[in-house]
Amino acid sequence: MKDGKPCRVCTDFKTWSKIEKQNSKQPAHSASTSNSTEEQTSKMPEEEWRKKNCPADVETLGNATWTLLHTMAAYYPERPAPSQMESMKSFISSFSEHYPCWFCKDDFKKAVEREPVQVGSRKKLSEWLCRRHNEVNEKLGKEQFDCTKVFERWLNGPPDGRCD
Repeated sequence: MKDGKPCRVCTDFKTWSKIEKQNSKQPAHSASTSNSTEEQTSKMPEEEWRKKNCPADVETLGNATWTLLHTMAAYYPERPAPSQMESMKSFISSFSEHYPCWFCKDDFKKAVEREPVQVGSRKKLSEWLCRRHNEVNEKLGKEQFDCTKVFERWLNGPPDGRCD
């Protein structure tokens, strides 16, 4: 709560919703709900409905962000031109300035200061990003990803062809 308000993208949705309800005198949902919304809600599980209709929480945003970043790195040129290297540096810098979760943003900026983005090749960028992701995984108590498998995970899929 940087400015005294809960941050939706820094907090899981349930916690954010509870905080918002406590801070608000009005109920979270209006009593006048349309029939089509009621029908949608009754036809799908609550969690699925939330994923499709509610603003992103920290987990949803994080998963989507890592997917985008790793996929960008996997498709980055093996031998990038100077303009491509500069563009990727600029993207990472801009990304770290505009990420909506202030805690995550500040943490990522510090990581980039410690180890600047490596844009010399697809492999260097992918491995650099994997190390950043593993730093976050460690802080969250999650399993470390084997960075030797970045292309299998984000570019080619497993050797057994399950993703083909």
